[in-house]
Amino acid sequence: MTDTSVRRVDFGYFIRPAAETGTGAPRVEPCLGYLVDHPDGLLLVDTGMGAGPEVDAHYRPHRVPMAAALAAAGAAVGDVRHVVNCHLHFDHSGGNPELAGRPIYTQRAELDLARAGEHYTLPWLIDSPGAVYEELDGEAEILPGVVIVPTPGHTAGHQSLVVRRGDGTVIVAGQSHDHAVGFTGDVLARRAGRDGAGPPLPVPPAWMDRLLDFDPARVVFAHDNAVWTP
Repeated sequence: MTDTSVRRVDFGYFIRPAAETGTGAPRVEPCLGYLVDHPDGLLLVDTGMGAGPEVDAHYRPHRVPMAAALAAAGAAVGDVRHVVNCHLHFDHSGGNPELAGRPIYTQRAELDLARAGEHYTLPWLIDSPGAVYEELDGEAEILPGVVIVPTPGHTAGHQSLVVRRGDGTVIVAGQSHDHAVGFTGDVLARRAGRDGAGPPLPVPPAWMDRLLDFDPARVVFAHDNAVWTP
């Protein structure tokens, strides 16, 4: 276990249209990254929102530039040594071009989708000059005590980051769930099934068992300021 800290980075917010919220009304959502202070170098999970005419018109983002967002969290762009994107949509990989030369840990399936899909993301964010990918095929311990776990669903190559700490494990779940309430629902669905509750029951993702095997003390998300605790 490490005694690394996990700090939130505020990259701004965007306005999700009513057609995407399921509530009949638009919703303002944060765009959050996370800094992991590790003895082997500072790691950044997600890098903010990329810019493009179509996404700007659709989501009306308010961006906090990379340098300002990191400064508010007590770091600088030059301090970052490792990058993890939970997935490669525009609102998670927008600052990747500013981090040329740093290894970007991603699932091979996710990178293939980003390169092949015409409307998957903003293509200039993916193979920008100096981009260095560490392509993963499943779970991997990328630094001592720091484990990437595939959590497909939002995208086929979505992944979460597990940080084992002396005072309890932190999971950066990205967009495995849109919010902490959704994570709670899947945890309780799993519990109800194990308690023998009869059908019908919601079916949590298969990888929930693996995440909960790490006995997380906190789970944090990309688009929710709320923190899940057991």
